[in-house]
Amino acid sequence: MPPPDPLSGARPAGGAPPATGPAIGPAISVVVPVRNEAPNVGPLIAEIAAALAGTPHEILYVDDGSTDGTAAAVRGIPAGPDGPVRLLRHAASCGQSAAVVTGIRAARAPWIATLDGDGQNDPADIPRLWARARAEGEDALVAGWRTTRRDSWTKRRTSRIANRVRARLLGDATPDTGCGLKVFPRDLFLALPHFDHMHRFLPALVIRGGGRVVSEPVGHRPRTRGVSKYGTLDRLAVGLVDLLGMMWLQRRWKRPRLLPDDAAGP
Repeated sequence: MPPPDPLSGARPAGGAPPATGPAIGPAISVVVPVRNEAPNVGPLIAEIAAALAGTPHEILYVDDGSTDGTAAAVRGIPAGPDGPVRLLRHAASCGQSAAVVTGIRAARAPWIATLDGDGQNDPADIPRLWARARAEGEDALVAGWRTTRRDSWTKRRTSRIANRVRARLLGDATPDTGCGLKVFPRDLFLALPHFDHMHRFLPALVIRGGGRVVSEPVGHRPRTRGVSKYGTLDRLAVGLVDLLGMMWLQRRWKRPRLLPDDAAGP
C-alpha cells in the first residue's frame, strides 16, 4: 500500500504514487509592458532569468498592440528552470499603464517587479529592490532611482524639471517617478485607482492610500535596440494634464484614521 500524503494524510487513489514536482507558485512576478520591442525581448528575458536564478518566478510580457514581431519573440522563449514566460496581448494599444494593470492582475505572485521593455533598466537590480521591499513591509513601494541616466541631454533636463515640479505639487518625496523599475506587493497596487498614465504617479498614489515610498539607486543603460515611444513635447503636454488630475484626486480623498476598538477589550 502506498504511503499517505505527508501534507493531507490521504493515500493516493488507485494506489498511484504521490505527485512530484514543485507545488508552490512563483515568489515574484516580473511584469514588462512592451510595444514594438521585438529586438529587446530575448536579451532582456535572459537577464531577468539570470538575476532571479534559483528563485521561483514568472515573467509576464504584456504586448500593448505591437505591430512588429514582439509577440512572436516572446513565444519563442522557452520556460526557464525557475518559472514560465507568459504573454498577454492587447488587441489595440491602450498605453503603458493599461499594460501594467493587465500584467499585475494576471500575476500569480504576491510580489511584483516592473521594468521597461527597452533594456535600459538593469534586471540585476531586482533582487536588491525586492529585499528592500520585503524589509519595508506590505505597505511600501520601492522605486528605482536612476542616479546616472543614459539618455539624451534634452530628456535628462526635461525629466529633472518635471520631477521637481511634480514633487513640489504632489509631495510624493520621490526623486525619480519615471523609472520603470519598481518592486511592491501585488495587493498594494490592486488597491490603487487605475487610469491612463497612472504609472507615472505610483508614489503619489501609494502615499494617498496610506502607504510609504522608498527610493533605491539603480543602474541605467543607453538604449541599444529599437526606438523610443515617447517624445519630449507629447510627454510634456500629457504630463501637465495628468498632474492637474492627480492634484484633484489627492484633494478629493481624506484618509480615514481608525480609533481603537473599545469593544475588543485588553
